[in-house]
Amino acid sequence: MTAPFTAACVQLNAGPEIGPNIDAAEALIRQARAEGADLVLTPETSDLMEPDGKRLAAKVKAEGDHVGLRRMCALARELGCWVLVGSFLVATRDGRPANRSFLIDPRGEVRARYDKIHMFDVDIPDGQRYRESRRFNPGSRAVVADLPWGRLGLSVCYDLRFAQLYRSLAAAGASMMSIPSAFTRFTGEAHWHVLIRARAIETGSYVFAPAQCGRHAKGRETYGHSLIVSPWGEVLAEAGVEPGVIMAEVDPRRARAARRAIPALEGTRDFSAPALSG
Repeated sequence: MTAPFTAACVQLNAGPEIGPNIDAAEALIRQARAEGADLVLTPETSDLMEPDGKRLAAKVKAEGDHVGLRRMCALARELGCWVLVGSFLVATRDGRPANRSFLIDPRGEVRARYDKIHMFDVDIPDGQRYRESRRFNPGSRAVVADLPWGRLGLSVCYDLRFAQLYRSLAAAGASMMSIPSAFTRFTGEAHWHVLIRARAIETGSYVFAPAQCGRHAKGRETYGHSLIVSPWGEVLAEAGVEPGVIMAEVDPRRARAARRAIPALEGTRDFSAPALSG
């Protein structure tokens, strides 16, 4: 199908308790659907922003027992729309939870799962220190899924900094990319807009980037500014720093037009590893 559709990104300020977070997400998804959205996306860790490792371990459930996932599936079925859960934290055999994105169809069925591959192990200049690889079980498989309007490539937050992932998703037929995030305020102010626009331009794809915003437990701050960006790099919709919904019309033909104008994907060539000259 090549007809335009409406995409919406939900912006959240998640806390350390799953129930209130799911309530907030559900209310904004309902708002987006009432305003005409066909596809609604939520941010990374829409269920839980818990900084304490022991408390996190006690709250995380296996996918089959995750009340938030059951509610999102029921909601998608009730509203008759596609829902991309940016990520929920789900228990794994590894002992560390996976940071898992879910694509849910209008019948309430999970059509795709993606576990965040790249872990945010960073000491950022504002003094915050993050070691996601100690807390979460990283994924190892890129994922694309078909929507009625084209193919979607799935990713989560820190994946954004690894351009090769998005080229591989585009090479697999994706003309839309989901990048649900919980970017820190410090790194968001510096890099969020330029990186999101770069991924759209490099691949000639729409980018949907729902984000966490505001202050969370133990003083963590996330940047907000959820974005919907066109394949030409235009910002079609942008949120501020408060919870809410942004929406934009998505025309699949624009991705094809952008790729015809700048055929960078077709022009990819193999090359050898760099050699030291001289």
